[in-house]
Amino acid sequence: MDGIHPFRVLRARGLWIANGAIAGVLALLFAVLYVGANVDPAGHLHKLPVAVVNADKGAIVSGKQVNLGAQTAQSITQSTTGGDKVDWQLMDEKEMKEKLGQGKLFGALVVPADFSSSAIALTDTASTETPVRPTLTVLTNQSAGSLGSNLARVATTEAAENASREVGRQLSAQTGAEGTKLTSAARLLLADPAAVDVQDGHPLDSHSGFGLTAFYYALVLVVLGMLSANVISGQVDHALGYTHNETGPLRRQRPLIRASRVQTLAISSTIMVGLSVLMGSLVLAGAVGLMGMDASHLPLLWLYSVCAIAVVGIGALALLAVFGTPGMLLVALVFIAMAVPTAGATTPIAALPGFYRLLAEFEPLRQITGGVRSILYYDAQGDAGLTRGWVMMAAGLLLAALFGFGVTGWYDRKGLHRVAAADDKPQAAVPA
Repeated sequence: MDGIHPFRVLRARGLWIANGAIAGVLALLFAVLYVGANVDPAGHLHKLPVAVVNADKGAIVSGKQVNLGAQTAQSITQSTTGGDKVDWQLMDEKEMKEKLGQGKLFGALVVPADFSSSAIALTDTASTETPVRPTLTVLTNQSAGSLGSNLARVATTEAAENASREVGRQLSAQTGAEGTKLTSAARLLLADPAAVDVQDGHPLDSHSGFGLTAFYYALVLVVLGMLSANVISGQVDHALGYTHNETGPLRRQRPLIRASRVQTLAISSTIMVGLSVLMGSLVLAGAVGLMGMDASHLPLLWLYSVCAIAVVGIGALALLAVFGTPGMLLVALVFIAMAVPTAGATTPIAALPGFYRLLAEFEPLRQITGGVRSILYYDAQGDAGLTRGWVMMAAGLLLAALFGFGVTGWYDRKGLHRVAAADDKPQAAVPA
């Protein structure tokens, strides 16, 4: 005993400065990354993909073919009113359904086959029948993300209402003096002739969390890979005798087994791969079996889950092996702080600021979420995100292996071993 009281370390300026700097940077980064990505989705909206489908067959007016649907679709796709917030894509109904079923569209506006004939019928002063308003259909797509679908619904509904009023102005101008023969109610109807009907363009099963189960399932996979990497790294170090292990009041230190940094990373990665099979199986059993999450392609979902956990875990182990204790902070930043806001689940990528859209191109959670979404919602179609998910996981695994084993190998060649020869002394287990 040297007579120095332990609480005197609280006077150490460096202890406060170091921990304060780390805690302050983390607080600022998490606030900026999380809040900054979601503070103004509508303001940052850029080219949200929405389809415009013209199924109108047109009508004959005074011996001339008229297609109000074509005029409406063209005016919407060429409109510059909203700037570049929405990417209006003109396509046929078959292509629209395919892209909704792949999550490539957040919504659609459909002009029906009888749009022209129904709209022109409103100007018929000789008809004794009650006119039927044409209907513009707005389709949403919650499977692509509820917020993105809602943004698309608002933009598409506004476009449909503007188109209706424009068609009303055209019909009023065409009727001219004949319009005075219409009743007041008919003239009012003619000013805004089209009704807007909002429907779900790609319905999901009831236990799909309004399109969010894919995100939460993927988040579980990433968190498991990240946390298990921390556990495995610590337990391998303890098994090799490099660190002690505390269980309650007991402090255990195993005899030292000298291992190179490359060997240590290889051991940890092997354990990670093995335990990923267990974790992936239990995640699937818990989510689908116990909680009743709607899911199909269960063998594929299981394989994808196992691989995702393994890849994330090996990536985290590489960071821990290269950077040591600071690697834990990097793991949290890469796999959580920067990943959740850019996953494209709660806020669509098209509604993120430019910096976040760049991060989303390589952040692992977004790639894994895309693959899970394809399996759960889009019949495991490769074009719906599954192919990208597999490719990016393979690239991530390769990058982690090159980085982790490359740098730790360099450490070993430089003689930067984990313990000096003088420290090579095993200790017995003693009470803490």
